[in-house]
Amino acid sequence: MSRNLLIIGFVWPEPKSSAAGSRMMQIIQVFLNQNYQITFASPCAKSDNAFDLTTIGVSQVTIELNNASFDTFIDELKPDVVLFDRFMMEEQFGWRVAENCPNALRILDTEDLHFLRKGRQQAFKEKQPFTDDYLFNDTAKREIASIYRCDVTLIISEAEMELLKLRFKVDAALLHYLPFMLDPISSEAMRKLPKFEERKHFITIGNFIHEPNYNSVLYLKKTIWPLIRKQLPKAEMHVYGSYVSQKVNQLHNAKEGFLIKGFTEDANQVMQNAKVCLAAIRFGAGLKGKLIEAMQNGTPCVTTTIGAEGMFGNLQANGFVTNNPQEFTDKAAELYTNENLWKEKQQNGFQVINFRFDKSKIEKGFVTLLDETIKQLNNHRQNNFTGQILMHHTLQSTKFMSKWIEAKNK
Repeated sequence: MSRNLLIIGFVWPEPKSSAAGSRMMQIIQVFLNQNYQITFASPCAKSDNAFDLTTIGVSQVTIELNNASFDTFIDELKPDVVLFDRFMMEEQFGWRVAENCPNALRILDTEDLHFLRKGRQQAFKEKQPFTDDYLFNDTAKREIASIYRCDVTLIISEAEMELLKLRFKVDAALLHYLPFMLDPISSEAMRKLPKFEERKHFITIGNFIHEPNYNSVLYLKKTIWPLIRKQLPKAEMHVYGSYVSQKVNQLHNAKEGFLIKGFTEDANQVMQNAKVCLAAIRFGAGLKGKLIEAMQNGTPCVTTTIGAEGMFGNLQANGFVTNNPQEFTDKAAELYTNENLWKEKQQNGFQVINFRFDKSKIEKGFVTLLDETIKQLNNHRQNNFTGQILMHHTLQSTKFMSKWIEAKNK
């Protein structure tokens, strides 16, 4: 008999707009491969970029925040597994799931650690080094409480796994490393990609609602690009991404070769046409989708330590990693002009995709974990006493706030 999965989405998946959207589609595919009946529910309004999940056999339902109608909905659905897309959805709906479907496996997908990204952003804004004062923030308390209330939490980056285990002493039994799950790149696919001499210009890509992306483009425009243009006066910087705002469009300058291209239907195509990808990310968390796309399309990259975090493991990068603006510029120019170096870094990228993000291996480990945790759910929860404490009614402020809002709305 097939199992039922309910995904409670913070947003509707937009795989063409963001790495988070692509990752959600990868997770959905794992469950489809295991013959789960899937319902995707979200309180968020749908944008034109949202993927139509019904085309792959997934039901779509709009739900309301702070409304008992969700209790009726989930009671009728009776899911075996509930996946919360980001901790904010667990805060809103987790207690309702626990009350109405106590035996459902509760999974949290963090996407990236929000508290890590926010802490780094705050330190950057205040021009301070990133210390524990920024790491141990209020979002960290909320997000880690959510991790404890769930049975399994999916973590996209090894660096974030280590942070949770070592700095926050979260039990490893509650965490599962689940990076991007990608098809290996075959020798045939590698051969078909445009060659060094067929490519031109620099590229960066990213969703502009995401503050680290806007900041990195601003940094490219003001600091990095003028230095690159001195060395390569004919090169252009092509900036792609969804949700381009007026402040992003204002950075467009044809005379300087800094071109805001906006949303693209085919990120692979534009990445393949470019010679070098620049990911000048100064704060953020998780794994960077632009680096994955660069490696998949054979486009070497220059990035920062934040950009490279959790990406390469013990393997060589598909380019260079530096936080120094002049070195960033020099390495970008070197990659752009040195064909042998470019080819060497391209091969590194293929290796990273094939060895670190092989879909079949990662999926197998995830499915095994799901099956084992479902079988031993009571035992698993008994070993997570902190989670039981946080589910106790005296600590359920989100529940009673929600009930108060619901009563007020009547």
